[in-house]
Amino acid sequence: MISAKVTIQNSAGLHLRPAGVLCKKAMEYKCRITFRFRGITGDAKSILSVLGACVKKDSEIEFFFDGADEKEAMEALVQTIESGLGE
Repeated sequence: MISAKVTIQNSAGLHLRPAGVLCKKAMEYKCRITFRFRGITGDAKSILSVLGACVKKDSEIEFFFDGADEKEAMEALVQTIESGLGE
């Protein structure tokens, strides 16, 4: 298992569109991808989990990757978040 902390830079945080981009990217990988934010742990492949966390701009969120392609998944997800999640 590996983890990475990233800061959400989107002006409106993880609302529906960027949350969808994040989940879509996470679903490309076989490994288990979870996140922790303010004591809440959720499934990064579930749009409801991501939206339910209410992640705002400049919030730090930690992702956990566990499985065969965890390294590739971590690199791709961090890059996707840092590039603005399509916004």
